[in-house]
Amino acid sequence: MLEYSKTILQKVSFNRDLFKKELNKAIRFLKREEIVMLQIWCIVSFNDKYADIIREVFRNITR
Repeated sequence: MLEYSKTILQKVSFNRDLFKKELNKAIRFLKREEIVMLQIWCIVSFNDKYADIIREVFRNITR
């Protein structure tokens, strides 16, 4: 499921709203350790473009 989520995020990365929606959706379906790996991958892959979204989404799940 992690690889599938990465593929979807890459495909929707052209649109901020879609990226945020799909990132939230991916987190609902992943196991805790997969969420950590997804967070790292998102930071490496999209931090320059969507740093604010990545921070917001992952901050909400760590509370």
